[in-house]
Amino acid sequence: MVKNKKKRIGILTAGGDCPGLNAAIRGVGKTAIVKYGMEVIGLTSGFSGLINKEYVPLDERQLSGILTLGGTILGTSREKPYKRGGELDVDKPALIKQHYDELGLDAVVCIGGNGTMKTAALLSKEGLNVIGLPKTIDNDVWGTDVTFGFDSALWIATDAIDRLHTTANSHSRVMVIELMGHDAGWLTLYAGMAGGGDVILIPEIDYDMKVVNKYLNSRVEKKKSYSIVVVAEGINRPKEISAATYIAEQIEAGTGIETRKTILGYIQRGGSPSPMDRILATRFGASAVDLIAKDLYGKMVIKKGEKIGSVDLSKVAGKTRLVPINHAMVEKARGLDICLGNRK
Repeated sequence: MVKNKKKRIGILTAGGDCPGLNAAIRGVGKTAIVKYGMEVIGLTSGFSGLINKEYVPLDERQLSGILTLGGTILGTSREKPYKRGGELDVDKPALIKQHYDELGLDAVVCIGGNGTMKTAALLSKEGLNVIGLPKTIDNDVWGTDVTFGFDSALWIATDAIDRLHTTANSHSRVMVIELMGHDAGWLTLYAGMAGGGDVILIPEIDYDMKVVNKYLNSRVEKKKSYSIVVVAEGINRPKEISAATYIAEQIEAGTGIETRKTILGYIQRGGSPSPMDRILATRFGASAVDLIAKDLYGKMVIKKGEKIGSVDLSKVAGKTRLVPINHAMVEKARGLDICLGNRK
């Protein structure tokens, strides 16, 4: 057995892009190289990099100047190696294990959301040394108080809502804005609160259009000339229609108030990360390498309160962090007479 062998680690970014990925890559890479003298490679296009054995060496030069950049210098994909099907299907997990060994890797840092953490947990079960870093604008990864990417998206969504206020006021309209989040309402709830939304509809709370329309009519009766409705993409609705389109149609049909919709879309995931996301991604990345240095694997880095810690990937896999219906922000919204789509 060779003592003090220099460790060689891989980094990959998988799933949807979000602000802070490059900051996390930098946090992992610089800590590994500068603090521990490790060798670092970047696996390209998510898990495809391990499947196809495609990678780039990373040194301090490649990691310089990327802290503020949006996107990911490694590229990403939604490749799910454990999803089987098709005539040309190959044993992708076996290829990943083979290439992991051929590349002489001691560990892989997998940066991603729920799907990535699930794959990372499965690879860990098969004997690979894996560390997960939770990122997503949805803020729905179980086990951590917050994911990086969320704060940046919150700023973008809030800015969009701020701008809709002036248009809605000028035309005495209802403006409906749809935000991302899949089945979780964190981004919609927080942006709706920060942007002064009058109605906030999230997947976790069942809504009744009669309640929403009655509320909007009451605002007109109170001489309030416009209303802002913030809706999550994952609310209950007909599958063939977007959340914003459905809600806007229901409002106009039920109240007669002129209503317009805006679907913010991928703008929420783009651009430079906020200062808080740069810091969080950097802290997560550095902590991942600290775990590797201690030979602690099968973990996901988390934030609890102000402390950075870790949790077993096996406990994270397959779970989604949703907004509790009695969450403090929900109660505060009700106390401000914000309509959440149902009767109290």
